[in-house]
Amino acid sequence: MIAEETLVNQLQQTETQASAFGVLVETYKERLYWHIRRIVLNHDDTDDVLQNTFIKVYKNISNFKGDSKLYSWMYRIATNEALSFLKVKSRMMGVSDSELQDRLVENLEADVYFEGEEIHLKLQKAIATLPEKQKLVFNMKYFQELKYEEISEILETSVGGLKASYHLATKKIESYLKEQKEYL
Repeated sequence: MIAEETLVNQLQQTETQASAFGVLVETYKERLYWHIRRIVLNHDDTDDVLQNTFIKVYKNISNFKGDSKLYSWMYRIATNEALSFLKVKSRMMGVSDSELQDRLVENLEADVYFEGEEIHLKLQKAIATLPEKQKLVFNMKYFQELKYEEISEILETSVGGLKASYHLATKKIESYLKEQKEYL
């Protein structure tokens, strides 16, 4: 594995940029794919957003100052791309953001790339009910096992605020799942 500082230097030099970008894609594509997938919930949409993310990274790597870690910077781009994608999609479909989330979760069952069991589907439905920030924090902490400090860099939010968001998210998910169980 190449050191991040070396990779950034190679990405910012014309003669090594193409090969360094290949290394960057290979290193981060799976992590970014799953980060985006947990936001947009659809495989094909995830591929589109991932591609747009890497295009933005490539075009803007010269502006990367190193104030944060490279992957934090890329996660921030991926998060913004995914959220923008969902906003455009909801406008194009003429539905609210929450209606779009409901439809995306419903479509998970028909998605050939969704390999989750029924409990995972219920968890996704519970997560879909969360406000945007809580949803992002929960996904990054629970599924990707990122540290609060890393999430703080990505979302540019305080660690204390993130801990509160995660706590609220888990309580809401727990409540949603208990409520669903009562209806069975």
